[in-house]
Amino acid sequence: MSNLSHIRNFSIIAHIDHGKSTLADRILQLTGAIEARKMKEQVLDAMDLERERGITIKAHPVSMKYRAKDGKIYLFNLIDTPGHVDFSYEVSRSLQACEGAILVVDAAQGVEAQTVSNAFLAADQNLAIVPVLNKIELPNAQPEAVAQQIEDLLAIDAADCLAVSAKTGKGIAEVLEAIVERIPPPQPMQDHATRGLVFDSKYDAFRGVVVYLRMFSGDLKTGEKVRMMSTGQEYEIKEVGVFTPDPEARKELTQGTVGYVIANIKDSSEIQIGDTMTAARSPAETPLPGFKKIHPMVFAGIYPIETSDYEKLGKSLDKLRLNDAAFSYQAESSVALGFGFRCGFLGLLHMEIVQERLRREFGLDIIASYPNVIYRVNLRNGEPIEIDNPTLLPDPTLVDSMEEPFIKATIVTPTSCLGDMMQLVMEKRGEITRTDSIDAQRVMLTCDLPLNEVLIDFYDRLKSLSRGYASMDYEYADYRPSDLVKMDILIHGEPVDAFSSIVHRSKAIPRGRQMCAALKDVIPKQAFSVAIQAALGGKIIARETIQAFRKDVTAKCYGGDISRKRKLLERQKEGKKKMKSIGKVSIPQEAFIAVLKTKQE
Repeated sequence: MSNLSHIRNFSIIAHIDHGKSTLADRILQLTGAIEARKMKEQVLDAMDLERERGITIKAHPVSMKYRAKDGKIYLFNLIDTPGHVDFSYEVSRSLQACEGAILVVDAAQGVEAQTVSNAFLAADQNLAIVPVLNKIELPNAQPEAVAQQIEDLLAIDAADCLAVSAKTGKGIAEVLEAIVERIPPPQPMQDHATRGLVFDSKYDAFRGVVVYLRMFSGDLKTGEKVRMMSTGQEYEIKEVGVFTPDPEARKELTQGTVGYVIANIKDSSEIQIGDTMTAARSPAETPLPGFKKIHPMVFAGIYPIETSDYEKLGKSLDKLRLNDAAFSYQAESSVALGFGFRCGFLGLLHMEIVQERLRREFGLDIIASYPNVIYRVNLRNGEPIEIDNPTLLPDPTLVDSMEEPFIKATIVTPTSCLGDMMQLVMEKRGEITRTDSIDAQRVMLTCDLPLNEVLIDFYDRLKSLSRGYASMDYEYADYRPSDLVKMDILIHGEPVDAFSSIVHRSKAIPRGRQMCAALKDVIPKQAFSVAIQAALGGKIIARETIQAFRKDVTAKCYGGDISRKRKLLERQKEGKKKMKSIGKVSIPQEAFIAVLKTKQE
């Protein structure tokens, strides 16, 4: 198979739920890559979480052979990619390893927000795009209208669209022929030095790090020494192979193919996604153009509920980071929650998936603090600093101004919900910069929003206002000045660092009231009354009081003189006053969870 003209490298891209994984299933079935008895739905989604939620989280490579109508046998390398906005970095990494992409659009739903962004990602990398209209078996499918939308919004000729049903298998044979005809074969590079692009990796407890590679030039054999170009470290190859879809060892990985390499790489941190692997005997002079380094956008503290699990949590995070290049972490400690880690994520779904994987795959009981974004603080001495944790904010007298990250969001919504959507964007301090109508029923809004406002409930509100019909995609825009303040929560006069947050001044009072009310319900009563206050600096902006337990000290006084009862009550009052001055309030674990929940609601 060294003849490059018989190789096709492509990936499947689409909006979430448009049928990528089902289409991949049908392609695997038709090419005979999987025996009928082993066939199941979402065959490339290996994680339980992926199968349960019906979403793809990791990109999955697979190689298969296809006999075309002209009688020639072609090698197809397919990479199935995620559709959710939080995992778009997986898509961009996969596209880097391909020459073409199949763009799947639901023939009933039409073009959605992520269809647009994924198509632009592929176009930016000059890939050949094969548009496929899926789900034509549905009674409300409108393939002609959707093909027209694709032409109007994405400038892809409507005549090029293939109508298929991945569920029934109708039209899949035409898709396989289109892959042969429309997607170009890999191009040989000018020099013949060995270069392989690392587009993913995973950790195997028995074999160390498994590196996923796309070979752009040269070949790699078992027993050879290889060098990573970003670190200069050398390793000896123990095994090379391809995915069919299970790993299958081969003698060598040749130019143009996609496969895996197992070398004596012990530590996950030695591999960088986007790095170039080359042969140590005659290394390449220049690396392949890697892809942009991904920066986490959302930060939260993750703490073990049992303090003895701290080391286990650290090791688990290390293994997770290996096959998730967008995830980062560092150790931190909190007065309230003890020792834990400050973790960086791409978005809220990403954070949810990481937490769920820690619970399932590593059996850990964890609690997460409130998610924050990175704020840029300009000090009076002209020095800018970046802050992802409210407790690190310098004294307000030293701060000149603060900036927060903004995103550019694309929202596709039914025309009937347009007013509600505009209201939601304005409520979240955003502004709408452009409106385009897709067809008679739907509009595409382009707006600028502060990332902090989108973090918690924006996506849920968007779905509920539009009864599930709206979709959203976003990309990072820039930092903009904002009137931000640090809000502290004082319990019995003591600030609790785990409840601190950075908020916009206009939202501070309602947020403070909300948090105080939530804490009042979960902090148990003490023998003295406890004040729960929200404060901006020295100014109290909200307060709730937990009333004291009252022991009935007059219970044993039957009848008699009232002055005796009064004396006992006075003594009780004095005791409570003394207790209040030295009393410490213990805050139960539920209080932290309750505050996180109120912020999310």
